[in-house]
Amino acid sequence: MQQLKKDLQSTVKTLKALAAKIDAISKKMGGAKKAKSAPKKVAKAVKKAVKAKPVKKSALKKKAKPVKKSAPKKKAVSITAADTVLKIVSRYKRGIKTAGIKEKTGYNSKKVQNIVFKLRKQRKIKSAVKGVYVKA
Repeated sequence: MQQLKKDLQSTVKTLKALAAKIDAISKKMGGAKKAKSAPKKVAKAVKKAVKAKPVKKSALKKKAKPVKKSAPKKKAVSITAADTVLKIVSRYKRGIKTAGIKEKTGYNSKKVQNIVFKLRKQRKIKSAVKGVYVKA
């Protein structure tokens, strides 16, 4: 409590000093009206806060209201590049070459190669002949 009182008093001093600086600046700028009521109001508020009685611990505890659980939000499904390639490969029963995949998707050859590799590892597509892929 003593520390709080000291902190509040130092804050009041700082505010008074700032108010004095603002007054000096306003005089230089053109003689604007003084606003001395603000520091007094702050000082009164600080004195009231210092005189206030301590709050009981039981008053600080509030009963928590039960929280209603909402239904989980559905995430938007984004179509990945692998999904796109798989969809294209599944359209062709005899299979499609990587050049055809590249042409249909617009991806560069390195990206198509990587996607085909991943899909083969996942056993979603298989190689009918060298360079021709069909759905597994």
